[in-house]
Amino acid sequence: MSAERLTDLEMKLAFLERTVEDLHEVLLAQGAELQRLRERLTRLEARGERGGDEVGPQHDPPPHY
Repeated sequence: MSAERLTDLEMKLAFLERTVEDLHEVLLAQGAELQRLRERLTRLEARGERGGDEVGPQHDPPPHY
């Protein structure tokens, strides 16, 4: 194997290793965000099941009160 070919393969390997590291970081961030969203959904579902604080124009008092 020539030195040029070996250098080319080493460069490709380094690029692929960096890509895998970057994708791993993205995957970790997405996992954390997914966990936060699941927890928020659970809280919202619990609030809705117990008839929690309804928020919205249909539940706000008119502005003249």
